[in-house]
Amino acid sequence: MGSPKKQRKKFSKPTHPWQKERILAEKELLKDYGLNRKYEIWKMNSILKNFTMQAKNLVTVKSLQVEKERNQLLTKLCSLGLLGKDAKIEDVLSLTLKDIMERRLQTLVYRKNMASSIKQARQFIIHEHIVLSDKTITAPSYMVPLVEENSIQFAQDSVLSNPSHPERAAVKMEKASKKSKEKEQEGEVEAKGKSKEKETKSEKKPKEKKKEVPTTHDLKKEKRIRKKQEKKPEVGKK
Repeated sequence: MGSPKKQRKKFSKPTHPWQKERILAEKELLKDYGLNRKYEIWKMNSILKNFTMQAKNLVTVKSLQVEKERNQLLTKLCSLGLLGKDAKIEDVLSLTLKDIMERRLQTLVYRKNMASSIKQARQFIIHEHIVLSDKTITAPSYMVPLVEENSIQFAQDSVLSNPSHPERAAVKMEKASKKSKEKEQEGEVEAKGKSKEKETKSEKKPKEKKKEVPTTHDLKKEKRIRKKQEKKPEVGKK
């Protein structure tokens, strides 16, 4: 059984500490999902590995017990929103770490426009401002099932439950400004694309060189050169 005071590890560290690609990928995940420490990534990665290992063991063997475990795994993943209802056991192997990260409570609070940033979403959860159907959860890494996703809201005892709260108004303003910026960027990209198309079309068409009409001065000059060439004695003749 072990000592109840000491909890078991819920994650496994990477095998090698110095891997450039892994370190850069972890930095992006820390920034995108507002994580404080890398052990949160390792924890989600261990959950993903557990699902994939179960799927690999259940793909090859065929028996009544295996079919039962297979159905249990698929129903669990469907309830978490990681797979669809018509998914097969082979689809579990195509899951990525970002799929797991998207089902965390912190990311869902931010996606539902309840916080201005993903870091603020973490703060709201830890300070007990967020409730799932009258159930307060202070863990930002809580995997939200599909049934409870629509019940994410502010707690009644919280100050943020008032829709006229200045922080909630600031969130709406920031989201509106972000949407307007995205639209402006899309318009700029479209305008750049059109200008590039025009440039490519103009480059494809070869420019015809205009024939220069010789002036009278040029004609006289040519006549003088010809006369000088005719007056020169032929070399080699005595």
